[in-house]
Amino acid sequence: MAVQFKDYYEVLGVSRGATEDEIKKGFRKLARQYHPDVAKNKKESEEKFKEVNEAYEVLSDPAKRKKYDELGPHWKQGAEFRPPPGWGGQPGGAARAGRGARGGDFEFGGTGFSDFFEQIFGSTGRGGGGARPGRPGGFEDQTSRGRDLEADILVTLEEALQGSVRAISVRRTVPCDPCHGTGEVRKRPCPACGGAGQVPKAETYQVKVPPGVTEGKRLRIGGKGEAGGGAGGPGDLYLNVRLAKHPDFRVEGEDLYANAVLAPWEAVLGASISVPTLEGKLSIKIPPGTQAGQRLRVRDRGLGKESARGDLFVVAQIQMPDKPTEADRKLWEQLARESSFKPRD
Repeated sequence: MAVQFKDYYEVLGVSRGATEDEIKKGFRKLARQYHPDVAKNKKESEEKFKEVNEAYEVLSDPAKRKKYDELGPHWKQGAEFRPPPGWGGQPGGAARAGRGARGGDFEFGGTGFSDFFEQIFGSTGRGGGGARPGRPGGFEDQTSRGRDLEADILVTLEEALQGSVRAISVRRTVPCDPCHGTGEVRKRPCPACGGAGQVPKAETYQVKVPPGVTEGKRLRIGGKGEAGGGAGGPGDLYLNVRLAKHPDFRVEGEDLYANAVLAPWEAVLGASISVPTLEGKLSIKIPPGTQAGQRLRVRDRGLGKESARGDLFVVAQIQMPDKPTEADRKLWEQLARESSFKPRD
């Protein structure tokens, strides 16, 4: 299958020479704009939100960005693609056999990752597909259970905390109706399935994302895998949770981290400031003498289940004025003359 090239720099609205900070700013602006919880057009916003996350995941990682940049002048569509000499990626085409175990086609309401990056750069280390354990070589007998399918589902931090119900579209094999999965009609090959006993079918159903899910959590949807052979039942569908990047927070386990930009006098004298949480703004106190990089802990405002949530850590960042006015300069000069503060060695 041909692989569609995506210009991640264009997606984030930055130049190819953009700095890490410019990439982060571009992502934060677009992630806020297209966040499914605030956008009016839900379907369109989810597609854009997924695309923005995908671009940021690549461009914010120096190793992935380097490979992506190397790809550009060597790109040719589909099987004609040849990587640069000494490049560690894999040629075009599926690095895995589709998605799942791995032959299903999945659409997650605009919130699942595309296969582009893995098809070009190889597997990212998530569990592969193929036959289930206990089926050497992947061969199935006539009464074997159907294969399990596996795919990723992109979940916002708000969904991870509160839970949600999502529409999932899956194209998978199901028993053929005319021949009831036997492959024969009146002792002749079934014309509907060509004697295979199975046909592809697109199905859409609702999947519950439970509150408290974390990165890597595996959701099982029973009986939604590939059809089995003969009297064998269908396999299951497994969804690997991937947490979407957030414009305000970074995630470590069940803890959240957010930056708080302080004026020098706020850090020295202390202040009350408003910080974001997944449930809205919260006022916290900045203690006098706060240092750059100091972490202020807000308990039970992270991810996880309500009875055992992680914490929110607010990281202090002290911002100096770019162009102090003449009045500002005089105050700083007075402070320099009269202050008893001495820098540490």
